[in-house]
Amino acid sequence: MTEQGVRWTAEQVLALAPDAASRKAGSKLGTAGPWSEAGSGEGTVWGLCKGSGSRPYQTVVDLADATGPAYKCSCPSRKFPCKHALGLLLLWAGDDGSVPTSAPPPDWAEQWLSGRRRRAETERTPAEGGSATGATDPEAARRRAERRAERVTAGATELEQRLADLLRGGLASAGQAGYGLWDETAARMVDAQAPGLAARVRELGAIPASGAGWPTRLLEECALLHLLDQGWLHRDRLPDALAATVRSRLGLPAPADGPPVRDRWLVLAQCDTVDPKLTTRRIWLHGAQSGHTRLLLSYGAAGRAPELALPVGLALDAELSAYPGAGQSRAALGERFAPPAPAAFRPPGVTTAEAAAGYGEALRDDPWLESVPVTLDRVIPVPDGDLWQLADADTDSALPLSRAARSRPGLWRLVALSGGAPVTVFGECGHRGFTPLTAWPQGTGEAVTLC
Repeated sequence: MTEQGVRWTAEQVLALAPDAASRKAGSKLGTAGPWSEAGSGEGTVWGLCKGSGSRPYQTVVDLADATGPAYKCSCPSRKFPCKHALGLLLLWAGDDGSVPTSAPPPDWAEQWLSGRRRRAETERTPAEGGSATGATDPEAARRRAERRAERVTAGATELEQRLADLLRGGLASAGQAGYGLWDETAARMVDAQAPGLAARVRELGAIPASGAGWPTRLLEECALLHLLDQGWLHRDRLPDALAATVRSRLGLPAPADGPPVRDRWLVLAQCDTVDPKLTTRRIWLHGAQSGHTRLLLSYGAAGRAPELALPVGLALDAELSAYPGAGQSRAALGERFAPPAPAAFRPPGVTTAEAAAGYGEALRDDPWLESVPVTLDRVIPVPDGDLWQLADADTDSALPLSRAARSRPGLWRLVALSGGAPVTVFGECGHRGFTPLTAWPQGTGEAVTLC
């Protein structure tokens, strides 16, 4: 259950919004004006919101479910949560007496809550006399895996030839060929059922147009592709963990087979990447006891937010299982034992020099690693000509901010939060620089999202 008297912050509530329009609309409803008969208790918040019709919308939010917040509203919106649910939670988070802790919820809210609990209990109780369904034929699965491996091998061999042709003809030819050459090659890798190779090949097409020094960057990326090809073609000679990393980088699916680790996991960051076909949500968690930092990925089809939403600053008692691969941060979320609740602890921080050294060590296990998660302690954002960097308050070292970080509004939130004083920053440290995702002021201040 959600602890009585412990309420979320407005930023944590707005992190649940499926899009910017919902955040804006929900913020307008976060005042007492349109609400009546609002109340809360036992991890549930409810209220009636005046709309355009004669009857108010009935809105209820279940925060006590270990699988995450659930919402019910009588409005016609298909967004979850809708603006009314967001507005109700913002009103509750304000803790100004507009949503008092009260008696049991009204009948319309209790009816929905009871139905949810019955369904949850049914799902936890296996049907008597039932048998496992969907069991796969091990021999058929083995044959499918062998056929896919043959196609990937053929694709890797073809890509090796194309890279050799490029180097034989000179890198200048890549600038003249444009995207066409790489798009066609990427399509061939898709046919070979190696989507990871396809994605890396497709990125090569943008390098000749990326400004001064592009031949060097193109050569570096070609070298990494060659290394990945060779890793696959000689995978039988690799250590098991490195072979698993190669398979992962090629895009071959594998289950999260690591032993479940139960911990109190602090939500460090939640960031969305949106393209026309897919929304990808990256959620970073830090274990209070294990000290592990793990990444959850969640996806939403075009126009829909991913289902999993874990606002920054909350912690959940849950099990995580790691995916195979050397230095792998990604994990799968397993059983959850309590709903997310506010937490005050933070991960331990390191210096910028230690962060750079940590990334270098991680590259030994995974040469294709773009970045590693890291928390920097006592750093100050300072300008460096036209660029920005995070400078250690107590040493002479610093880390440059990545181009992605410099183009986000979060940079100015970080500068304002710091005001020239040291802050704690969580983000991703890689060869392109440091990308801040969340920051905390010195002391007991709340987390500020930067992505």
